[in-house]
Amino acid sequence: MLTTLDDTLWHQLPTTFDHVGTSDPRFYDRFWFACYERGGDAALQITMGAYRNMNVMDIGVVVTHAGRQHNVRASRSLGREISMACGPLTVTPVVPLQEFELTLAEGVHGVSARIHWEGIAPAAEERHHFERSRGRVVEDYARFDQIGRADGWVEIAGKRLALDNWWACRDHSWGVRPRTGIREPVTGPVADLSKEGFVFALLFFSTDDLVGHVQFSRRGEQAPYYSGDLRRASDGSVRLATRVELHADLHPGTRRFKQCRLTVQLDDGGEVTLDCTAIGSSIAMQGLGYSGGFNDHKGLGVWRGEQHLEHDVYDVSHPADIVYPDGRSNPHFHRIQPVSVVNREGQTTADGTGSLTLMMSGRLPQYGLE
Repeated sequence: MLTTLDDTLWHQLPTTFDHVGTSDPRFYDRFWFACYERGGDAALQITMGAYRNMNVMDIGVVVTHAGRQHNVRASRSLGREISMACGPLTVTPVVPLQEFELTLAEGVHGVSARIHWEGIAPAAEERHHFERSRGRVVEDYARFDQIGRADGWVEIAGKRLALDNWWACRDHSWGVRPRTGIREPVTGPVADLSKEGFVFALLFFSTDDLVGHVQFSRRGEQAPYYSGDLRRASDGSVRLATRVELHADLHPGTRRFKQCRLTVQLDDGGEVTLDCTAIGSSIAMQGLGYSGGFNDHKGLGVWRGEQHLEHDVYDVSHPADIVYPDGRSNPHFHRIQPVSVVNREGQTTADGTGSLTLMMSGRLPQYGLE
């Protein structure tokens, strides 16, 4: 059926804008924003996703401060028109690919905010993500990344925190990803992570010298995935990653890192080393709805009625373990860590800030994990 977007000149399919180019229920389109106090005292993340074939829009907001993570999650029926508002959250593009206003209204959820997010470098596309397994497309999606700054305020439990030139980053991705909206179909034996293992690292960062992102992932003996875009702050020149090596110093008995090093080979033959040190609390992505989040443990993209709102507070003071409101505790693998960053290239060093996702599952003897 017709929507207001159909009165533009940007159709890419011979259908209306309320349809996407696949019937796969896992199709999604999602914003993710992060804003960090540069010393690690507090952090904020916001996500909003639309799932056209599931008739769902959902959002998540988390604020970490003083060892606590304050979470807000909401969802609604999507309908035909795309309004970037869900529950208490509204996302307003001011200048596409550059500036956003993020507003979280007051309410029983106990968190409110008004944030101006602004890019300090152009958005950069990642290498396309595509995987097929047993003849079925497992993932097929695009994503771009951007480094920025944030100003404004956020209020938690009556305490207002000022965002004054906080370090910030964001991504925007769309397409088909596994474990979104529905359970993955069983098409054969499930991979045994205890035998093959999985590691994923994604760093957003900026220093006095460089701005960009670096990504590395590998499952078992499969060929690793590399992606990276490093832009010089001085002249805007861009170099792409051709290979990434990961070294991690983990907290004993955990899969959470104290320090991490990414060694990046570049398309011009150069090499950059990015040394990351954890600062502040590691953000538990379940609070945003990822990885089995929401109270029903079904994760993102699931229809939960016309309107749905939930909120809670986690204890994230321990470097690895999350303590949930009911007292349960576990070291959930999907965490994002604010980090201080030192980049080294030849004899040159520069300091900065970043956001590092590091997920390690199963047997990974190269990192001392059996």
